[in-house]
Amino acid sequence: MRDYLLFVPSGDITGIIVMLHGCTQTAEDFSRGTGMNEAAGPAGFIVIWPEQGRAYNGSLCWNWFRGSDQAASGGEPALLADLVRTIAREHGVAEGRSFAAGLSAGGAMAAILGQTHPELFAAIGVHSGLAPCSAHDAVSAFGAMRGDPAPSARPLGRPCIVFQGLADHTVAPVNAHRLTGPLIEVETRDHTGPGRTYRTTRGQSGVGQAVELWEIEGAGHAWAGGKAGSSYTDPSGPNASIEMVRFFSTQVT
Repeated sequence: MRDYLLFVPSGDITGIIVMLHGCTQTAEDFSRGTGMNEAAGPAGFIVIWPEQGRAYNGSLCWNWFRGSDQAASGGEPALLADLVRTIAREHGVAEGRSFAAGLSAGGAMAAILGQTHPELFAAIGVHSGLAPCSAHDAVSAFGAMRGDPAPSARPLGRPCIVFQGLADHTVAPVNAHRLTGPLIEVETRDHTGPGRTYRTTRGQSGVGQAVELWEIEGAGHAWAGGKAGSSYTDPSGPNASIEMVRFFSTQVT
């Protein structure tokens, strides 16, 4: 089992978002830094914030790179899926209304959840993360993060929204394209403003699922639009939490 924080909105409930923190982070730090509760509340989403224990990973990373934690029947994917199902039952949330999102190692684990439990998670949000099966141990994990070839990596087969800083020296930007895979019916736009310049690419995956890719100029390994004072946040935007909630809302069945 893992400890977790739980946010429940005051009004009608639309669905559930499970938010998975990155390495060295706590659930509280991640919650405060992303501002996801503030973004999700008005849209009616419950937010679950599981916390990795140091007994399971000394750096508090979700173990996305281990084969035993990349399957539906055991390990961390099964544990996290059971947590989401439990909260859904307690709050009367119907199937097709659960979503997984995360940063870095948490983003990689969110992507795995989309692969291992497609019947549970209607869409996935990944920030600075990696595609399922990008690695099978710690050595190959660091290689994939650097951008080394990852021939076993699989693009997401669920609707997804992916954020990636183009100056990220922890997770190479090529990993964002491994997550989305080749897209069709593509629409690309460049955005400028008071914050960072970024490009959005919207299209469909090879299996016909909606995909959004947000590539942010000059951004490092940090949650876009996050709050200053927490770890791995970039307040200059765009606001990843608001955009993920928007995307998830369009996928509610």
